[in-house]
Amino acid sequence: MEKKKHIAFWIAFPIGFVLLGALILFYFDMANGPMVWFILALVNLVALAVSSIVLINRKKRWRLIPWGAFLLVFGLCVTMAKPSTAVWPAVTHSQVVHTELTLKNGKVKGSLSEDGKVEVYAGVPYAKPPVGELRWKPPVDCPSWNGVLDCTNFAPKSMQPGSNALTDSLVDLYAEKSWHPDYVMHPLQNKSEDSLYLNIWRPANIEGKLPILVYIHGGSLTTGSSAGSSINGETMAHQNVIMITIQYRLGVFGYFAHEDLLNEDPSRKTTGNYGLLDQIKALQWVQENADYFGGDKTAVTIAGESAGSSSVSALCVSPLAVGPGDTKLFRYAIGESSSLITPKPPHTFRTLEDALKVGKNIMKEQGCKTIAELRQVPAETLVETAYSNSGMCVDGYAFTEDPYVTYQKGNNHETALLNGYNVKEGDAFVVPQFLFSPTNSGNIRQRLLKDFDETTVDKIMDLYKDKIAADAFSAFNEIYSVYWFIQPHDYWSKMALSTGEPVYRYQFTKENGYYGTYHSGEIVYAYGNLARQSLPFAYDESDYALSRDMVSYWANFVKTGNPNGTGLATWDPYVAGGKVMELGENRGPIDDRYTALYSILDGFVNKPSAA
Repeated sequence: MEKKKHIAFWIAFPIGFVLLGALILFYFDMANGPMVWFILALVNLVALAVSSIVLINRKKRWRLIPWGAFLLVFGLCVTMAKPSTAVWPAVTHSQVVHTELTLKNGKVKGSLSEDGKVEVYAGVPYAKPPVGELRWKPPVDCPSWNGVLDCTNFAPKSMQPGSNALTDSLVDLYAEKSWHPDYVMHPLQNKSEDSLYLNIWRPANIEGKLPILVYIHGGSLTTGSSAGSSINGETMAHQNVIMITIQYRLGVFGYFAHEDLLNEDPSRKTTGNYGLLDQIKALQWVQENADYFGGDKTAVTIAGESAGSSSVSALCVSPLAVGPGDTKLFRYAIGESSSLITPKPPHTFRTLEDALKVGKNIMKEQGCKTIAELRQVPAETLVETAYSNSGMCVDGYAFTEDPYVTYQKGNNHETALLNGYNVKEGDAFVVPQFLFSPTNSGNIRQRLLKDFDETTVDKIMDLYKDKIAADAFSAFNEIYSVYWFIQPHDYWSKMALSTGEPVYRYQFTKENGYYGTYHSGEIVYAYGNLARQSLPFAYDESDYALSRDMVSYWANFVKTGNPNGTGLATWDPYVAGGKVMELGENRGPIDDRYTALYSILDGFVNKPSAA
């Protein structure tokens, strides 16, 4: 009997410890924590293995001691295996050469790119820190400074809820469709309520005045940063475009609304759109400083993805996007994967009434009776509110009417529009939501009824009956991709056409070894940042060729309002119901595959709310 126990032990022992070792390897790569805890966890496992062998013939209580110690140390390692935060440098090569630039408010120190052809100025303030008494107030002009301000590092990202590194890694694992461990800790960018800063990439030897591209990051108006590697502006600067990325207040700091705030400033009576007001202030800063950094203030293009694209569409209709003497703060607009220009925006927009209700709930949640008290709540506490603040609203100041109504009147600001979407926009949102209960032909109708009325669901089910029978999971994802992201672009395109402006519309179809055609997958291509990603397995020459073309299209549009240029496949202006430009393995016009669903959704969004 004893012999059998020993045999069983020596069979189970190596298998068990190999599995434990594999679990440690996987977990600590996913958790993205400091290497010291990964090493300690492995040492702890080896110690357990040695102790188990040494104590193999001792009584059970002795054999349990190493396991107790292992679990304690392992628990400590798991608890501490969290990514650190750090200041992110604007350039990361080893031989940094510094540059200097004079702006309206003072001098700033920047850095040269590795090839010496691009100057980078990061963390440049465009408004006073919105803290203390300035929390939930329109942004205030940035004061001047003496000396030279160090702008060689990105400023902290705007205050936002912390993300779970393990969850983020699992999402990446789903996107990558395989595991690619690197065991390199990637520190997160630090964050702060003091975050109204922007970053400038400009050619080192500017001749004349160059067009300016101002990029607004996405993140559901609750997360995100202007410093991500996917929106690095160096490649655009090589195209003789000055690229600027901006930060703005997010979540409860950027979109909180309350009746008391409406009355704080009787001349403006605004609340709920502080993040949008920040974006407008940044554009005003660009107008005031363009001559200093070599930009043409009459040739500004705004661009953004996801909530950044929703913000672009908002800026296109905000009366505040017009400066003194009816001077517009920008001339062209680029919108990627979101739009508010529809009677019922599916996200990043809400009624003022709804926003005010949420504001009251937050006051109760924080135990505050006045705005003055709420302004005293630490940002680290307030950011963890249970209530979502991820939508703009018609406040009578930043917006005076629903955005699509402004287009109906022809009062939008841009004079040319480039906009589009990806094939699998909704997957990244739908799949996690129903991870443990995938959509099938038996539950798809009930799930559609959560967002649509019965008549609309009947029409959708009939249109998609064959796809649902073949693959209900994919059909459901496609329906929501169109509803949340693609149909709003169709509406935006048609509304822009009605004003007489040229519209260039695309669908991104390029799959790769990472995000591919998921939401945000096009960004690294459009701004030329494939080589800056830590995923060499994900891209091949076809990806780089597409990126070169997309960078050219985007840069040409910034310069002229037309994306076409020498050596590029012709991108025809969009006509209502016509073809869209495919950006993928092929570049050229393709049929819009969703026109029948647009018709159904148009009927839905145009129904009176009470219907």
